Amino acid sequence: MLGIGQKFPTFDLTAAVSNDVASAFKPVNNGTYKGKWIVAFFWPKDFTFVCPTEIAEFGKMTKEFSDREAQVLGFSIDSEFVHLAWRQNHKDLNNLPFPMVSDIKRELSSALGILDPKAGVSQRATYVVDPEGIIRFVMVTDLSVGRNVKEVLRVLDALQTDELCPCNWQKGDAPLKVA
Repeated sequence: MLGIGQKFPTFDLTAAVSNDVASAFKPVNNGTYKGKWIVAFFWPKDFTFVCPTEIAEFGKMTKEFSDREAQVLGFSIDSEFVHLAWRQNHKDLNNLPFPMVSDIKRELSSALGILDPKAGVSQRATYVVDPEGIIRFVMVTDLSVGRNVKEVLRVLDALQTDELCPCNWQKGDAPLKVA
């Protein structure tokens, strides 16, 4: 699995970005959000149970990420058409403010090393990538356990201080001072 300090892999994929079939899809790649932090999170499959709770929470918190010059991108191995159908049919996903990206060929999941060997789907992984494309945070949970979106935001805040941040540090707290 790729980790801290490594370059996030190059990708060029298609995302569902709205519920209107005429404008639902757009290409997304490494250069689409150049100069921004990227919060890339992966879920196993659409039309499941844990996944929509996480996706909806990222949707609710997108403004907080955006305020920090970070773009949220959600990925799964489903097609962009399945993403569109899920957006249209799940009340909590209907108006998502971030792209649902299709990794249908499993190329990005494979390059990251997060393709689950038994299930054949992306593991429940989260990456925070800095504006230079370097991975600064990785978290992977079991397929059955949802992640904590507030913790991802807290880590982004800490990374953006470029300071030493102690355990349980919160935005507004003083960083550690080395004597």
